[in-house]
Amino acid sequence: MVATVDGLVRLLQLERDGDVLRGAAPDTNLQRVFGGQVLGQALMAAGRDVPDGRAPHSLHGYFLRPGDPSTPIDYQVEVLRDGRSFSTRSVVARQHGRVIFQSTASFQVDEPGSIEHQDAMPDVPWPDDLPSFLRRPRASNNAVRGEWDALDVRYDDSADDGVRVWLRTAGALPDDPLLHAAVLAYASDLTLMAAIVARHDVRFGEPGVVAASLDHAMWFHRPVRVDDWLLHDQDSPSASGGRGIGRGRIFSRDGRLVATTVQEGLVRIRG
Repeated sequence: MVATVDGLVRLLQLERDGDVLRGAAPDTNLQRVFGGQVLGQALMAAGRDVPDGRAPHSLHGYFLRPGDPSTPIDYQVEVLRDGRSFSTRSVVARQHGRVIFQSTASFQVDEPGSIEHQDAMPDVPWPDDLPSFLRRPRASNNAVRGEWDALDVRYDDSADDGVRVWLRTAGALPDDPLLHAAVLAYASDLTLMAAIVARHDVRFGEPGVVAASLDHAMWFHRPVRVDDWLLHDQDSPSASGGRGIGRGRIFSRDGRLVATTVQEGLVRIRG
């Protein structure tokens, strides 16, 4: 359970053991490792030895096996490229000698003065008057409550056939751009699967509903602070064959598009 911001920061601060970076296992009631934990830790591992002045701009990962929440995760990083503008890293996550997650992350030097455009932020209610997403009634049991108290997540139910949440950490974060990107990766995994079933009368935790994340991609467009409000505007363009796509746009409070997210998930309805 990551109940405090300090606990979330500690979860993402990996320890080096030879050629391996080790991510701690949180005290949790979850039956498998939360995907956001692996995403955040893998991004921190990828950025550990990147040359100064390079920020993450993309992260692509595959969830290959369910993770054991009681066991630390070992991350092996391979340097794929260090060019004049870009650095690319491959990260493999292992538990019990088996690969549970594999990702590629790319980093870029700041290049001001190029072309620029973005989608406009939708007109939505401000978070102060919205209910907590993580504490609203659920079909699943109460074991998940409190797991993500390090985050303040507010639910906007005005979205048509989608999911909108405002999110931020429940306290201030250190001034480390890589850490903010990793926390955003962690938080981005909370609701993308919910966007896939938003068009249907389906709730995770109901009997016969089987769901799991298959992959996750993020693009970081602009500098971001996750200890200030961010809007994650999500929808699902397609679901078929037992799989669905959730996609999201993350805006800062002042309307800047700071990141884009896409996740494919397994969704099966049995019985």
